[in-house]
Amino acid sequence: MKELEAVLIAFRESTRCDAAVWTADGSGGLRAVARSNLRLQRPETVPDSNSVTPLSVNDGSMLVAAVPGVKQTWLAVAPCDGETPGEKHLRMLLPFVGQVLRGAQEVEHAALELAERYEEINLLYTIGEILGRTVTLEDAAATILTEISETVGARHASILVHEPGTDMLHVVAAIGTDAHTAPPIRVDDPTCVSSRVFRTQHPLTVEAGEMECEAERPYRRGEMLSVPIMWTTPTGGEPLGVVNLSDRRSKQPYSAGDQKLVAAIATQIGTAIQNARLVKSSLEQQRLLQEMYLAHDLQMKLLPKTTIVSPEAEVSARVVPAESVGGDFYHLFRMPRNRTGVMIGDVSGHGYRAALIMALAMSASSIHAQSTKDPGEMLSTLFGSLREELSSTEMYISIFFGVIDHTAAKLRYANNGHPHAFKIDGDGTTVRLQADTPPMGLTDQAPAAGSVPWQKGSDTLALFTDGIVDSRNADGERLGEASVLDVIVKNRAKKPAEIVAAVFDLLEAHSGEIPSPDDLTLLILKS
Repeated sequence: MKELEAVLIAFRESTRCDAAVWTADGSGGLRAVARSNLRLQRPETVPDSNSVTPLSVNDGSMLVAAVPGVKQTWLAVAPCDGETPGEKHLRMLLPFVGQVLRGAQEVEHAALELAERYEEINLLYTIGEILGRTVTLEDAAATILTEISETVGARHASILVHEPGTDMLHVVAAIGTDAHTAPPIRVDDPTCVSSRVFRTQHPLTVEAGEMECEAERPYRRGEMLSVPIMWTTPTGGEPLGVVNLSDRRSKQPYSAGDQKLVAAIATQIGTAIQNARLVKSSLEQQRLLQEMYLAHDLQMKLLPKTTIVSPEAEVSARVVPAESVGGDFYHLFRMPRNRTGVMIGDVSGHGYRAALIMALAMSASSIHAQSTKDPGEMLSTLFGSLREELSSTEMYISIFFGVIDHTAAKLRYANNGHPHAFKIDGDGTTVRLQADTPPMGLTDQAPAAGSVPWQKGSDTLALFTDGIVDSRNADGERLGEASVLDVIVKNRAKKPAEIVAAVFDLLEAHSGEIPSPDDLTLLILKS
């Protein structure tokens, strides 16, 4: 599992603690799911499933706890640079491991379900090609109806589409009759099968002689299967029309499997209907594209100019969203008593939801940074402002906030689960500004403030998000934190803008034309 292995590697880089995930192998033993270090050996006994358990390995002891929501699976944290692992390291990592494993299980379950539905997948694939080749609704509907009829063995069939202006169902494609001569059906018609299925939004199979309707006579012979065409929206399903199949060659009644297959195809027909409507409203599409560009520009304008903290500090920063908008951000603050504040954050995921949380965090931090006394208090207050939004969206933020006191020559900071925060001394020594609590939104625990010396004209603050270290090349190899730090250290005597350019040159050389799946953010500060 590459995703889980990446989490464990990032954990090791952040805490200097190796970690592994083990699962029961069915024979009373354990097998490795992922490890940050291949030399990390498994526990000698199966751990207790309900508590944090210290267990021995060949080279020392490790702490082990069951992964919540995943059966017979344990997370182990090994000694950290020779020291006994702390339970806080284990507790910090558990939510990430559980989320990754549960996601993998959902993907595996979906893959098994798809494998069992080959016929439906094959037909859906064919229809997907049809939709890619055709433009008009009539062409798409006629071709799709032919494919369905051949698969099910129906000699008479029709597709009816709802026209909102007249509240009528119009025949756009038919087999066994001319679609242009088939009469429309009122949605409120009490006698027709098509109108009832459209209103109830439920499939219906009627036998010969049942619910005979004059308007459906051209494409109905005996038993008929009728399925609603639905379009799924964020607020539910919207009926768009009806598919009717009749006069089966085999004379066999339509089964539940036939109904299920046609329902899946009806969803694709719904896509064709929506595509046709989108083509007719191309002007609206252009307006939407323009709004996406505007949203990107607006988000970039939310980020402060790096010159606002001059001359006390010199800053260079670059944010590259994976989509038109993203969840990465930085913030800068001119603070009283000769202090400079700096923040970097990474909202889980990317896109519009992440951008909304990012904007809220930027806005709230502008207020709280000036009214709180230390960085830990500031992040705790900020979480209070974002708690409801993070909970309702099930999102979280890794966030670092630091304050450079130029008079006292100190950097005070607090860190909610952001692993890539460093102070680099003039001699090249790298000091990680540790994250002592999980990301904001995963826990109510407030981060404690830390402090390190700050040498004006010598020290460099380097903050970046995991999109940079997780960038992969054509072979799937991660760039890694060490490579990024190596470039920053080698260029530490240069101006911040030159250091940022050097890191992004490294990214381009490593990834080439491969687009990043995550947002990229880097900030360099000197004073």
